[in-house]
Amino acid sequence: MRSSAPPKFFPGAKVALFGGSFDPPHDGHALVAKAALRALSVDYVWWLVSPQNPLKSHQPGPIATRLANVRHMTGDLPEARRFIVTDEERRLGTQFAIDTVRALKAAYPHVDFIWLIGADSLAQMHRWKNWQHMMAEIPMAVYPRPGFAHKAALSPAARAFEWARLPGAAAAQLPLYQAPAWVVLDGARSSLASSGLRKAAKTAAKRNPGKDTKKGD
Repeated sequence: MRSSAPPKFFPGAKVALFGGSFDPPHDGHALVAKAALRALSVDYVWWLVSPQNPLKSHQPGPIATRLANVRHMTGDLPEARRFIVTDEERRLGTQFAIDTVRALKAAYPHVDFIWLIGADSLAQMHRWKNWQHMMAEIPMAVYPRPGFAHKAALSPAARAFEWARLPGAAAAQLPLYQAPAWVVLDGARSSLASSGLRKAAKTAAKRNPGKDTKKGD
């Protein structure tokens, strides 16, 4: 499959980068993306469908399928025109978030980028490649996840950069801040997880071995 062509952003555009395997995408992902549009006052949310998550041992489904699934899930939403679904990391040849961010900032020097993650990702950010540099490279917005508030608050990344945390009221101005700067958003929580959906799909397939089961990845 050919890589998706990169979008053309206008100078001064504010873009939230929402990376992940999306294996499969679900309503919880859409909840985060829609909340980011409102809270961060960004022009677009760029869904970066990753070829592979370096921290996950399992091989994700085909990227063409995952791209199609995200586009199908977001295509009918009122916010669809402000969602950009792409395999930009594959086009850039980057695997780690820090390399992706640096490449995008070099390619779009007149765009204000934000990195959008869930609280579960903040809790394990200290496992990311050059995570301190990542925090200092791009402003971050953290969306709450059930069961991760305490872990995220006590994580090495949160403690090391506590001084750079902004109040929730500053979320709309986050794209204009110089990193390191991060904010914890507020909003509805979703307990959905791609891992749980994959497990459920496998269980359903085992219970119905003679019946084709539509999988999310």
